Amino acid sequence: MADRSSKMSDLFSKFANQVAWAAGSPITFSIAFLTLLAWAASGPYFGYSQGWQLLVNTGTTITTFLMVFVIQNSQNRDGLAAQIKLDEIIRGVKGAKNSMIDLECLTDQELADLRVKFAQIADVARADEKKVTKARRFNGAHLSGSKKRGPRRKAAREQRASAE
Repeated sequence: MADRSSKMSDLFSKFANQVAWAAGSPITFSIAFLTLLAWAASGPYFGYSQGWQLLVNTGTTITTFLMVFVIQNSQNRDGLAAQIKLDEIIRGVKGAKNSMIDLECLTDQELADLRVKFAQIADVARADEKKVTKARRFNGAHLSGSKKRGPRRKAAREQRASAE
């Protein structure tokens, strides 16, 4: 029974991927648009009857209902593949925390706790970065203000200005 269920799941996944891919193509959009134009143009012929309106309402409702499941399946597979790729990157990068693998399996509270922890780490990193930036600015201002370089730069600027 499990083997049959697995085959059915694989078959649906293949079908869902093909339908999702086809649904996003320009040809499919063109066909849908032309179908709606034909439906709208046929309105006067059918006297804009309830049957005429019911036709497009039923068709769009059924299509939308089915496409929700097809697209959700496709997105689930894409999301899972992306998670697996990220897990492999984490596993392969030296110094990365392997505990970050499979985070999507944690509870909402565990994810919120991790978010707070990493927000604190980011705050510390930003504070350190600001200190480094301030030190660079101070050192840069100190060097550019030295008497050794200042007059030369001023003379070069004046020379360029007079040449123009």
